[in-house]
Amino acid sequence: MHSSAEENYLKAIYKLQEANGELVATSALAQLLGIHMASVTDMLKKMSTKKLVAYQKSKGFKLTEKGRLAAIGIIRKHRLWEVFLVDKLGFRWDEVHDIAEQLEHIHSQDLIDKLDAYLDFPKTDPHGDPIPDAKGVFAISKSVLLAALSPGSQGKFTGVTDHSSAFLNYLDKIGLSLGDTVKVKEVEAFDKNYTLLLKGKKSVVVSFKVANSLLISE
Repeated sequence: MHSSAEENYLKAIYKLQEANGELVATSALAQLLGIHMASVTDMLKKMSTKKLVAYQKSKGFKLTEKGRLAAIGIIRKHRLWEVFLVDKLGFRWDEVHDIAEQLEHIHSQDLIDKLDAYLDFPKTDPHGDPIPDAKGVFAISKSVLLAALSPGSQGKFTGVTDHSSAFLNYLDKIGLSLGDTVKVKEVEAFDKNYTLLLKGKKSVVVSFKVANSLLISE
């Protein structure tokens, strides 16, 4: 059984490895967690002793297979709790992250398996992020960033890469929800603003930053 602090490290290392490749620098982890380098180094030594991470001198460190599976287990718990909070308790999608951060540290595997079954084995969380199954396998996503689409293309809004409350509130404000159809009508050459048609009827203009934070399946 891992401590809450170890679980936060495992999840953060997994996130950095996903974004930047195999080896993670101690400084990058310290920055992501907002913790001093010395504290990060101490924790990594403890985790290395438990064979959760492996060092490569002067290059950085990575999760061992044991550490990777533990990290995926935490992500699974987090995303299942988010589904429960939104679908069963009526929380908004911008409210659930912090609550799920607390719930993900509950260690009962039996509880999580029953929660998964109760929710009918969801494949994605309320933000469109894939939920790994009990074996740690993620469903393959075929989504692309909206910013990669050319004018005339359309698809279904399937997720976000920005999970901040401010961004999710913005999407609520313009009336964009998961599953909505989105068509790229025009891309302004000057400032790369995107004119979108939502659900075949509502036209909105969004920035390139927004277009680069929306996932679409064609």
